Amino acid sequence: MNFSQLGLSQVLLNTLETKGYSSPTPIQQQAIPAILNGQDVMAAAQTGTGKTAAFTLPLIEQLLNTQQPHANQARVLVLAPTRELAIQIAESVETYSAGTRIRSTVVYGGVKINPQMMRLRKGVDILIATPGRLLDLYQQNAVKFTELSALVLDEADRMLDMGFIHDLKKIIRLLPNKRQNLLFSATFSGPIRELAQGLFSSPVEISVATENTAAKTVIQSAYALDKAQKSKLLCHFIIEKKWQQVLVFCRTKHGANRLVALLEKNHISAAAIHGNKSQGARVKALNGFKNGDVNVLVATDIVARGLDISELPYVVNYDLPNTYEDYVHRIGRTGRAGSEGIAVSFVTQADADDLYGIERFIGALIPRAEEPGFVAQNPVPEKPLDTRPLKPKKPKKKKNKTDSTDKATSDQKQTNSTHSKEGKSRTGQRHTNARKPKRNANSQGASKPGSKSKPNNKQRSANKPNQARKTQSSKSA
Repeated sequence: MNFSQLGLSQVLLNTLETKGYSSPTPIQQQAIPAILNGQDVMAAAQTGTGKTAAFTLPLIEQLLNTQQPHANQARVLVLAPTRELAIQIAESVETYSAGTRIRSTVVYGGVKINPQMMRLRKGVDILIATPGRLLDLYQQNAVKFTELSALVLDEADRMLDMGFIHDLKKIIRLLPNKRQNLLFSATFSGPIRELAQGLFSSPVEISVATENTAAKTVIQSAYALDKAQKSKLLCHFIIEKKWQQVLVFCRTKHGANRLVALLEKNHISAAAIHGNKSQGARVKALNGFKNGDVNVLVATDIVARGLDISELPYVVNYDLPNTYEDYVHRIGRTGRAGSEGIAVSFVTQADADDLYGIERFIGALIPRAEEPGFVAQNPVPEKPLDTRPLKPKKPKKKKNKTDSTDKATSDQKQTNSTHSKEGKSRTGQRHTNARKPKRNANSQGASKPGSKSKPNNKQRSANKPNQARKTQSSKSA
């Protein structure tokens, strides 16, 4: 099958031919006709299957036959969980809509909002956005949805994992009821189906990948190492084996920065990309990596799904990820669109359980590999594959700043209350045998027979003249 059989116009076919795309991928073969027919689509496809083109091409085709949007209006809204993914989608839209009148823009947090507001003034055909920044723009009347015809949720499972469920529900309530809905996810998990129930009535379901599996074009291997050997083996691969364009994943931001410094000491051009980097620094690092100025890009999982580098040859899991799903998305950066890629994982003895969990998650053993001169003193034993099904996880709930502040205040109050109670308890223990103070008879009712009570204010006032006379008498004496 070729693209001309999918119902796309000649202008789009010319663009695809110019870019060297000859035949559609399985997800494109199924999704493009359904979207062109105006149907809602719920698609499960792993990274690198061509899913971005699967929804951008038919949406552009539909927009070519409509009027241009009015001021601040958006015709199509594409939501993505991260800045990197949003930028990647925006680049694809620009590529496929070249030579047409389609206007598009991308908005995300971490940068000034005013330039984004200016780009929205004339209205856009396709708006790509992260949920938080979109709500900010809506609250400032910078974007309107009365002309919206389609909503796309890309990497929907990732948005739920990152706690965007409440933002998604807010955004959906702002949109017209009559619209086309498209949802793309790595899996059809329980939370995804629950979200879909509020979006779709009778969607076309498309699944082109087995859940939790990596692409067959990715050659995986695991190297058992001691912690001190990890950086040495990485440098060995890059220098001795002449690895070019290597994407390395670390678990923490500080770990990524330390690794970049170590690589640069070994005269290897490297750059880090993670959440603490400004958007400008992240774009600069990514562009340098794509054009070859930077040989090694060290990243954290927050940007794993948003990185789209064509024909990336190597991915290295310097640290194993925090979640098993992130392993699939990390190695999914290579072996894309049918090209072959290599994914290497460095595993210490402390990582053994994480490795077994990943193998259980993907349903396959990762082949073990050894490099001469890099043998672990503390080996990682091989273990038979655990075939028990994994329990589905619940999506995280996003906490806003107000919630965090309230919780901090509540925790402080609780701490103070606890200290106060402990203080009272200790005081009570020290004075267990101490005599209790007498209660005021006027305020607490009649006193017990024979008990003395403290005088009230009236009694004190009545006693003052007597006290004065006594003082005078004593002075006379």
